[in-house]
Amino acid sequence: QVQLVESGGGLSQPGGSLRLSCVASGSIVSLYAMGWYRQAPGKERDMVATLTHDGATNYTHSVKGRFTISRDNAKKEIYLQMNDLEPEDTAVYYCKINAATDLLQRLRGVGLDYWGKGTLVTVSA
Repeated sequence: QVQLVESGGGLSQPGGSLRLSCVASGSIVSLYAMGWYRQAPGKERDMVATLTHDGATNYTHSVKGRFTISRDNAKKEIYLQMNDLEPEDTAVYYCKINAATDLLQRLRGVGLDYWGKGTLVTVSA
């Protein structure tokens, strides 16, 4: 089994910064794409930022220039540095990884998606 645990959420004033972390554990053979998603109250879960195993990044338009996604494969961790926070960034943030847990998945180069339980980010004055 693969488990993801997010941390780093909390309350920030507008213009402030937070750094989210997500650590993966379990029988992971290979890590592929990783990402952060968020779900605001009453809304669907949306992609915030993704990072492929070879370093390609993708950000939703509203966070470009403010958020930075990074990863440490050795530690099996993913991070989201959030700067210049806005009230519209308020949401529960989830990390997601695509990981292979057996050799067959690794040979195919595609694993399964796993989600964390989320961490709440509140941006308010």
